[in-house]
Amino acid sequence: MANEWNVGKKKSGLKKETEYAVIVGVITRKQTEELVDEYLDELEFLALTAGAVTVKRFVQKLDSPDNKTFVGSGKAAEIAEYVKEHEEVTMVIFDDDLSGKQTGVLEERMKVKIIDRSSLILDIFANRAQTAQAKTQVELAQMQYMLPRLRGLWTHLERQRGGIGMRGPGETEIETDRRIIRDKISKLKKDLEKLDRQAATRRKGRDAMVRVALVGYTNVGKSTLMNLLTKSDVFAEDKLFATLDTTVRKVAFEGVPFLLTDTVGFIRKLPHHLVESFKSTLDEVRESDILLHVVDVAHPAHADQIRTVQTLLKELGVEEKPTVLVFNKVDLFRERNYDLYLDEEGKEEVEEGLRKSLESEFGHEAMLISAKTRENMEQLRRRLVDMVKGEYQQTYPYIAQHW
Repeated sequence: MANEWNVGKKKSGLKKETEYAVIVGVITRKQTEELVDEYLDELEFLALTAGAVTVKRFVQKLDSPDNKTFVGSGKAAEIAEYVKEHEEVTMVIFDDDLSGKQTGVLEERMKVKIIDRSSLILDIFANRAQTAQAKTQVELAQMQYMLPRLRGLWTHLERQRGGIGMRGPGETEIETDRRIIRDKISKLKKDLEKLDRQAATRRKGRDAMVRVALVGYTNVGKSTLMNLLTKSDVFAEDKLFATLDTTVRKVAFEGVPFLLTDTVGFIRKLPHHLVESFKSTLDEVRESDILLHVVDVAHPAHADQIRTVQTLLKELGVEEKPTVLVFNKVDLFRERNYDLYLDEEGKEEVEEGLRKSLESEFGHEAMLISAKTRENMEQLRRRLVDMVKGEYQQTYPYIAQHW
């Protein structure tokens, strides 16, 4: 049987109109209402990135998720009634992973697509992947996501017409069984190993240069900063996961050459199988000498975002690398937080206090910049030159002595 999973390819025949969604979150004993609101804000942005407009939120307090409906029968009925009354709604998006059984039950009751956070992120990744490596990584993650959900999802997928959450597996071959899925996973892993070896060979050709990697949460301005530092044209957009494929550029400041890498952004509740699939892309982070951890200082949850990134960096074993916390969007921070009557001296005091507190809390040197207005970009360049020179002296002294 053929199994066409057109991951990352633009599909013909699917509807192009904007889709409308309801999003659903659950407050448990481990999560506060404020935290769930933050998660739902992010979920709404994820939905927008995928092409859906959120029209309603539902939140349910539970000790633990319901085995059948995740939110309980009463809340499921309430959501179903809302969806029935609002015909423009084409999907309900849950902020947590659903089992195949839960997805099937919920779709039967609500008569629309049921999507969870993982499938939404996978959909975005499938749509954004450009290179062979990224497409293979996304397809592998999709397969691994689908495998334990086959029984509940096949009947659910029979009735779908495409659109968000339906790109990739299951759209054309409902009868695909676990054996075929496992065979495909095995083949994808082998393909990925081959691509990894090719990438490793390319990296070996860059061994005699210091490497700097831009890391950080998604949509904090890494690609915009990359464009400023390299004067290149890396794709940047105000959406989550605008950049999936690793971009490497050679840069020279004050005659000091180094390689600058832009990497895929991180996010809270990132599906584990997606992290596993993209670990080869993150080899660029592992093999870097210096990390620029870019942060959106204007985001109200920037501290949580830093912790999320630091946790993933620890998993990669790179938390000890020389790191600078680059707090981007300081212009937006001022716009959102400063009193109109605060003078320049007062602003400087606030920002210096903020910088020192961030350094103390997260254990790394911190800089406040704006990639949009180019504020403090010259200071960042000078600091980067000093760090790169230091790495050359330590790692490639035979190169440094020629300057």
